[in-house]
Amino acid sequence: MKDTHIATVRELPKIVNGVSVDDLFATVAAIKATPAIAKFKFRIHNQWEGASKNNSTADTFYGAGQEQARAKPFVLEADEPAVLLGEDMAANPVEHLLHALAACLTTSMVYHAAARGIHIEEVESSVEGHIDLHGFLELDKTVRNGYQGIRVNFKIKADVPDDQLQEIVQLGPGRSPVFDSLTNGVPVSVTGERL
Repeated sequence: MKDTHIATVRELPKIVNGVSVDDLFATVAAIKATPAIAKFKFRIHNQWEGASKNNSTADTFYGAGQEQARAKPFVLEADEPAVLLGEDMAANPVEHLLHALAACLTTSMVYHAAARGIHIEEVESSVEGHIDLHGFLELDKTVRNGYQGIRVNFKIKADVPDDQLQEIVQLGPGRSPVFDSLTNGVPVSVTGERL
């Protein structure tokens, strides 16, 4: 008797821009079926180390209906450059803000392009923010403490016409939680207690 092997074809997950589109759509379907799992709460714990140095640890968060723990905590360090009296051991907080914006715009663009079947080969961005220290140093009450403006420029390599390239770029600010938080504001409450 001959040994007969039947070949089975397993459908591979559809990957676009490194994103499992099947999993992305499964997540969307799960949220449609159970809207409460869309609620997430991210948190960090910050520790001052002296002068302008401090670090924040990102570890647990709440999402998909339960507490989640990362495989390992992430530590984000912050300092100031020497010209701002720091030791220049890490990016400063406003640079972290620019990073958060660039990262969120990029991820939002790539995920939403993947969901539309648009293949992106490369993405780069440059982000620049303008701050006037007159506000921070209380030298001029009419000058805000934070950024007066931020400019983001993307360079994208994708096999699409120019008009579609601009549509791809707009997927970032159109869906980015960080962009939304910065441009629409978000309530922030600050309290204190004795250590």
